[in-house]
Amino acid sequence: MAEPIAGPVAPIPSKRPETFEKFGVALVDDYAWVRNPDWFNRLRTPERLEPEIRAVLDAENAYADAVLAPTQDLQRQMVAEMLARSGAGEGAPPQVSGGWRYAWSLPPGAEHPALSRQPLDGGLAQMVLDVQAESAGKPYYRLSDFSDPTPSPDHRLFAWAADEAGDQHFRLYVREIETGRLASPVIESCYGEFCFSPDSRWLYWVWRDPVSRPTKVFRRPAMGGEDVLIYEETDPRFFIALEKSRADAWVFIRLSDGESSETWAIPGDDPTAPPRLIEPRTPQLLYDVDAWRGRFVIRTNADGATDYKLVTADPTAPGRAHWQAWIDHQPGRFIAETRSFRGHYVLLAWVDANPTLVVLDGEGGERGVAMADEAYALAFAGGDFDSPTVTFAYESPRTPPRWIACDLASGDQTVVGQRTAGDFDAADYVVRRLFATAEDGASVPITVLRHRDTPIDGTAPLYLYAYGSYGYSIPPDFSPQRLALADRGVVCAIAHVRGGGERGPGWFAQARRTGKRLSISDFIACAEHLIATRHTGVGRVVAHSFSAGGIIVGAAANWRPELWAGLINQVPFVDVVRSCHDTSNPLIPGALAVWGDPADEAVFRYLASYSPYDNITEQAYPAALALGGLLDNRVGYWEPAKWAMRLREKSTSGRPVLLKIDMTAGHQGHAGLMPELERAALVNAFTLWATGRA
Repeated sequence: MAEPIAGPVAPIPSKRPETFEKFGVALVDDYAWVRNPDWFNRLRTPERLEPEIRAVLDAENAYADAVLAPTQDLQRQMVAEMLARSGAGEGAPPQVSGGWRYAWSLPPGAEHPALSRQPLDGGLAQMVLDVQAESAGKPYYRLSDFSDPTPSPDHRLFAWAADEAGDQHFRLYVREIETGRLASPVIESCYGEFCFSPDSRWLYWVWRDPVSRPTKVFRRPAMGGEDVLIYEETDPRFFIALEKSRADAWVFIRLSDGESSETWAIPGDDPTAPPRLIEPRTPQLLYDVDAWRGRFVIRTNADGATDYKLVTADPTAPGRAHWQAWIDHQPGRFIAETRSFRGHYVLLAWVDANPTLVVLDGEGGERGVAMADEAYALAFAGGDFDSPTVTFAYESPRTPPRWIACDLASGDQTVVGQRTAGDFDAADYVVRRLFATAEDGASVPITVLRHRDTPIDGTAPLYLYAYGSYGYSIPPDFSPQRLALADRGVVCAIAHVRGGGERGPGWFAQARRTGKRLSISDFIACAEHLIATRHTGVGRVVAHSFSAGGIIVGAAANWRPELWAGLINQVPFVDVVRSCHDTSNPLIPGALAVWGDPADEAVFRYLASYSPYDNITEQAYPAALALGGLLDNRVGYWEPAKWAMRLREKSTSGRPVLLKIDMTAGHQGHAGLMPELERAALVNAFTLWATGRA
């Protein structure tokens, strides 16, 4: 552990103890008052935040800024480096659809991208969506992560959803491409999910209710008119997604709570027909539906297929009783996504913590698509339904993004686009895939990036990231942020711990409910392995996570504080017990399937055993940086605030504990190239500062 750092004087927030009691367990919270009791309603009016809460957050922000003030020049330098390596201005290769070539780009000096299109047979380019122009005059602007901006199938209209306040209440726009006029009134309170009907006459969209839940699906004429309710979900555990099949034959309404799912289908040739149920929700049965060659293709975990299999069904009799086997379950090959083409069907599957593509010809033929690196990221990136190629995006920690078209018949690969990265030279860096042995013997993958000149003698600082939640896999992608650290002698690593999806649903399931401590112990095992292999040393590791991954960083600090030089907890979920009782949070009903229901005494005691906030004790903690957003409706700003306040109070090391709350943004922070680079530079500066490199 490093010596205490002299500097600005930290705020000392008042303590007002509140006790939460259940099953004979009393949990005392000295900083509960920082949570605005009417927090959810105040998201839309943050100016009404209680003055004393605003004052303490302002004081914390000022303190964090003062402590890190000596790193300002370093931060500016890293922003410039990351910008040069980000490929700003270079979009993905154009996508061909319906006689048009669509291309995203980032105009010079812009924070947000623009989408244009050009006829395949020649002609002038047309602006489809200028996100920079749309964001002008708005304090916040972010496109929906749920449904990408999309043209209608006839390419006359264009739809997009945007959060213009930072609270994830999306406004849905439909524009005539040729004229630039809005085709219909803006839809307010959209959840961010939408799609056109195959005939382009209708728009389906998901409503966000007053407590931010996706509860209803509406259909309205694409050119404007009355909204008609076509589906309503009454179970608050279930989330709604919309998707149109690539063959334009069906629109699917997908529902899931993470443990069971249900799909309703609307025929493309009858878009106003009532949705048809495929298979009723059943505990532990997960499935989703696609359409190919006149049949439904169903990806499912039915019958013990933990890593999923494919079955087919006739659309006139789609229920489980009529499912017919197609691609059998292969343990260890997790079928994560599928994509249909007229002549082939493509799987994106995870094998031993790496994604791969598998091409099926529908006649029993199957061919894998080989990848080169030990660890890499891969994603579907294009090729319309009639295309003879599937295009995928490929990158690794030492490979800038490139787009590769794979011929579906021959397997031949052609690079159709590559992002430049300034002065980056792949030969300067080393990427390895290592494996740590967990306390129960499990093998935990680690992706490691370092500069080739960094000594492996135990002296290098280590930046260690993990998420390990909701079955989400952390891709080992090309990261200018991590490269900026590697250039300064920091070893960068991703711990692919249980709770994530890198090794399939079983990897996630092991860390659900009363298995969550495995995510934490896996993270510690990864740090210890990297110490044992001399990639770093004890007290030289900076731990970082985001959102639900905050449990891992917070608990690992409580369990093994001596391992860490610093902690970075970004919008962290750290007050587990109280949050799981918070019915005002729209995520909680569905999240209990992951964390466990505290109404069960055994579950409650288990949650209390690892909850980072409740297990902070008097010991020598490392330096810490907690980041939050005042408008966050997923993890309230008070979670990072309370965690930082209690950590500072209890720590005996004298190391600074910093809190920064963005007073104008939510869970994802401000969108745009420069805000994202500035957040990355702040994280890097703290990492270097905490390890004595700044």
